[in-house]
Amino acid sequence: MRDIFTYSNAINFFTSLADGDLNIATEFVWLIIATALSMVGGAIGGMLLAGRDIGYQFSAMLGALFAPAGVIPAIFLGLTALNFLKNY
Repeated sequence: MRDIFTYSNAINFFTSLADGDLNIATEFVWLIIATALSMVGGAIGGMLLAGRDIGYQFSAMLGALFAPAGVIPAIFLGLTALNFLKNY
């Protein structure tokens, strides 16, 4: 694990990720992080809304599958708008 921080490409990537610099690599990382968090939130929301009716596991699975459907386009448009505003 320590070897990962000795490569200059990894150091530059983590620095740009921590600084909030938006490039194609950091946008993909933020998109993956936001998708994972939306899946967790969708699973919790599905369990709260329909857990007793259709079962907790099934409602969590449906919530986790349907939550990113609305989140991914919004995040992509938001990151694009931030990148556009940063450049102008």
